[in-house]
Amino acid sequence: MKYSKIIVIVALLLFQLGAAQEKADVVLKKASTEAKVGKKNVLLVFHASWCKWCKMMEKNMNLPETQPIFGSRFITAYVDVQERGEKKSLENPGGQELMNKYKGENAGLPFWLILNPEGKVLADSFNAKGENLGSPSTPEEVATFIAKLEKASKLKKEEISIIEKVFTKK
Repeated sequence: MKYSKIIVIVALLLFQLGAAQEKADVVLKKASTEAKVGKKNVLLVFHASWCKWCKMMEKNMNLPETQPIFGSRFITAYVDVQERGEKKSLENPGGQELMNKYKGENAGLPFWLILNPEGKVLADSFNAKGENLGSPSTPEEVATFIAKLEKASKLKKEEISIIEKVFTKK
C-alpha cells in the first residue's frame, strides 16, 4: 500500500512537469530554426489569456484572408506572459525576461517583434513616439504596422489592402 501511494505521487508530479509550458527561449529557438529552413522571419508575439487585444490580433492574423499572407512570410511564435492567479501556469518560463530583453517590460500586450532567423530585430511594435502599437486598429496604427511588415518582408498591393481592411476598426 505504501508503494502504491508513492507511485501515484511520482506519477502526478511527472504529469505536472509534462504539462508545464515550454521555456520562452525554446519557443524562440524552435521558431528561428523553422524560419531558417523556410527562409522566413519570425513574428514573436508576447500575449496573455486575459488580453482582449492579444486575442484580436491573433484572430486578425489567422483569418482565411490574412493567414496565407502571414504564413508565407513569417513563422509566428507566441510567448505567454503576465498571467494572473490560477492562469499563472500558462506562462512560458522566462517569457517576461525575454520580453524585457527586447525593451517590452512596460509596453503592454500584445508586444511583438519581427526577427530574422539569426535573432536580429527587424521591427518591433513601437511607433515613432515609442508607444506600443499592440494590436493595431486605427488607420495610423495599421499604416505603421504595415510599414513594419514591409520592412521585414515584401508585401503586394493587394496584401496590404487586405491587412489594412482586416485590422482597421470602423
